[in-house]
Amino acid sequence: MAVPCLLTAWQAHVGELRAYLHRHGAPADEVDDVLQEVFIKALRQDAKFCRIENARAWLFEVTRNALLDRLRRSREHVELPADIPAPGAEAAPVVDALSQCLPRVLSELSAADRLAITLCDLEGQTQQVLAERLGISLPGAKSRLQRARRRLRAQLVSACQVRFDADGEVCCFVPRPPLADSGES
Repeated sequence: MAVPCLLTAWQAHVGELRAYLHRHGAPADEVDDVLQEVFIKALRQDAKFCRIENARAWLFEVTRNALLDRLRRSREHVELPADIPAPGAEAAPVVDALSQCLPRVLSELSAADRLAITLCDLEGQTQQVLAERLGISLPGAKSRLQRARRRLRAQLVSACQVRFDADGEVCCFVPRPPLADSGES
């Protein structure tokens, strides 16, 4: 059984709620359904509804939320074909081929840059391990690794003519043969 304060508030505001739904895109054949949902939610409040400070504001908020939920559920979904490549999938072969150029470019970097990139980026060690190995602070190791990465990138651009697309992804390069083993370690 509905509490009297709910019935009074409902009768006072149902016309405004109906107009609100029409103005805000509720399909005409669903307006009564949305209003019914709102009324049931208000009924579930039972005596708590009478303690709501602004019944009109509460009814409008619940109506708005019910409408948004209904509009979200009715949104059309288009099934995507299974053969669409994942984003960045077409760049993988280019990046894999770029690994041919990496040993040569790494050998052209300083020993400190080579150590930072090899340890953190190729071997997957943490920057803390780099800091301990070099006997420096963690922020110092982070800075050193970032500088080494910038120099590696510049060397890849210079030595292998690496180019990047608009998203910053490697798009193409000119391969360079690896250096012949010169006995360097």
